[in-house]
Amino acid sequence: MTHLFLVKDIAFQAGLSTATVDRVLNGRPGVRRQTEMRVKAAIAELEKQQAGAMGSGRVLAVDIVMETPQRFSDAVRAAFEAEMATFLPGVFRCRFHFAEVMKPAELVQLLDRIRLRGTHGIVLKAPDVAEVAPAVARADAAGIPVVTLVTDLPNSARIAYAGADNRAAGETAAYLIGEFLGTDGGKVLVTLSSGRFRGEEEREIGFRRVIRARYPAIGITEISEGHGTDAATGTLAAAALAADPAINAVYSIGGGNRAVFAAFDAAKRPVRVFVAHDLDADNRALLAARRIGFVLHHDLRTDARSAFRAIMSRATALPRTVPPSLSSVEIVTPYNMPAGD
Repeated sequence: MTHLFLVKDIAFQAGLSTATVDRVLNGRPGVRRQTEMRVKAAIAELEKQQAGAMGSGRVLAVDIVMETPQRFSDAVRAAFEAEMATFLPGVFRCRFHFAEVMKPAELVQLLDRIRLRGTHGIVLKAPDVAEVAPAVARADAAGIPVVTLVTDLPNSARIAYAGADNRAAGETAAYLIGEFLGTDGGKVLVTLSSGRFRGEEEREIGFRRVIRARYPAIGITEISEGHGTDAATGTLAAAALAADPAINAVYSIGGGNRAVFAAFDAAKRPVRVFVAHDLDADNRALLAARRIGFVLHHDLRTDARSAFRAIMSRATALPRTVPPSLSSVEIVTPYNMPAGD
């Protein structure tokens, strides 16, 4: 396996030991196919970073850790890679750790492993559960700054939050749906990937507050713990539709939107208005097909920039005089959808 990089750099990128990487590179027996693929992917990632981002100045290695569906992790990866290539004079190298579902113990183990291996910073999208905050505190005590991404851990030792105002986003969704349904009323199916994520909880709180205050004729049915995956979310949506014939609108906080539409189609039920979050590939296609009415979108590159700046301020011991700003929420329709990257 030809390459131009040090074994330790490949090991760092792949999240493996140098001994394991050495076995892969030299074609020694006893190596799993999955491990070989991780080493190849790490080399490809290093080659891409070298071609697009390497320049003069200090190189800061950052670990991006997320529990999220792949469609969103793909969008986050693209945003961080695009921002990484232009962020000078500091040059960042990112290592990505994505899983659609991760047990708290697995997440804590990963954070501790990153801390022990060494990194200049961690960008974290994680559930707000009791096990995570101590792991963040251990990283901070080791001099590793942690920035939360799109969903916050305010009671942890994280140094900054990079993302949108989730409560305002939920309020905006309530306004769009309330004005669309008007006095006819109905019931909104609110879908969460999991109640463990503070960002999703804040969206739901904002949504319920405005519906309750301004649109009392509209009811709410909530489904949760589908983890944003199509199979689980579709099953939950189908059960909710079977139990409640009044559901005629959707506020998708947690994703799995193709599966939600499939559940409505199978039940031969119309969706009067559908509001979703994020311009991932699925939502772009659904918006272009006029199935989704509105997407509440915020620029992930702005979030990446905020995270990089916060980490750089700690790594270079510069005072952070201006806190990271929240990324603005944009209402996207089929007529103003920005071009994809």
